[in-house]
Order: sequence, then structure tokens, then C-alpha cells
Amino acid sequence: MDAMTIAMLVGMVAIFYFFMIRPERKKKKALQEMRESLSVGDTITTIGGIIGKVVSVDGEQITFETSADRVRVQIAKWAISTVGNAADSPPQRR
Repeated sequence: MDAMTIAMLVGMVAIFYFFMIRPERKKKKALQEMRESLSVGDTITTIGGIIGKVVSVDGEQITFETSADRVRVQIAKWAISTVGNAADSPPQRR
């Protein structure tokens, strides 16, 4: 292999890293920080689209109320999509 071929391979790996791997890592880190900062009273949306208010945070589990009837649901932290009422904000394009 000559130097030009090696330089092109290194360039392709760098482009792949900066456009695919790095943004995904930043996104995962922000999502993890959001889930760790949850507290009682926060409004959340699950990955299934259920909206509710947090009533208890126990380690890796969250208990939240889904309606005025005080229906309580217990889920794992990883199942939380967003904090805040997602129904109030416009949908985001990916």
C-alpha cells in the first residue's frame, strides 16, 4: 500500500467517526443524564407514548401517575423517552 491509499483510509475512518459515532455517543450521554436527573413531580413520556407525572424514583425504576384517576405505573428508567409533556411540543424530524 502506498501513502495515498493509507491517507484515504484514515480520512474515511475520521469522516465515519465524526458523522456517525461521535453524535450517537453525545446523544446517548445526554439521554442518560436526563434519566439520572429525574425527580418527583417531573412530567415524563415513555418510549411507548404514555405521559405521566413521576411520584417515585427507586434506583432503576420509576413510578408515575398517568391520569386524574391516579393510576400508577412502574417502569424501568431506560423506558423514559423525554422529560416534559411531549404532546405540547411539535414533533421533531429525524
